[in-house]
Amino acid sequence: MIRIMVVEDDRKMNEGIRLALRQEGYIFIPCFTIGEARTALKEQKTDLILLDVNLPDGNGIDLVREIRGEYSMPIILLTVNDTELDIVMGLEAGADDYITKPFSLMVLRARVAVQLRDRDDRREHFIQGGLDLDFENMRFFRDGRPLELSITEQKLLRILCENRGATVKRSHLIDSVWSGETEFVDEHALTVAMKRLRGKLEDGRKKEGYIKTVYGVGYAWVMQS
Repeated sequence: MIRIMVVEDDRKMNEGIRLALRQEGYIFIPCFTIGEARTALKEQKTDLILLDVNLPDGNGIDLVREIRGEYSMPIILLTVNDTELDIVMGLEAGADDYITKPFSLMVLRARVAVQLRDRDDRREHFIQGGLDLDFENMRFFRDGRPLELSITEQKLLRILCENRGATVKRSHLIDSVWSGETEFVDEHALTVAMKRLRGKLEDGRKKEGYIKTVYGVGYAWVMQS
């Protein structure tokens, strides 16, 4: 299920956006300040953000820069500012699209659909640091050299990459990777598989590496600059 965060302090507009997009079956995370958005990002998986530029506790463009330090989900800015400089600043900060108010709800739906479609295309291929992970063709490289990954390791890696910036629970990983076999799989199998995957990705070169253990909860993919 697609989860969309709407960061807009005008409560009527926030609700109007939800009503305009609800027929698509999305789950919405309403936020009215930058502080609420920061908290929600840490607590909930988010697939796309609709972000107002002018908020009570700060500037949305500054928040875009913060988000881009950790997350890669599409961001569409909503603003009354329509000068060329504002648009350039927003895009250079890391926003994926920019809609000026007032806007057509049909246009909003179309722009959201485009960003989510592009996100789905990008999910097939991830490049970060020395890693080049092509899930569509099942080709994986570290520093230009092929990585031999088992099917289980590929499944784990894909789930972590698709949910980068969020913690994936151990139970979700077990259910997703060993679907139909969960009654025969214990958590030790996940621990062993994750250790092997880490060894292949990190090659002992980094203290924290790409995969972070969130003790008592699960694992998270580490976004690196």
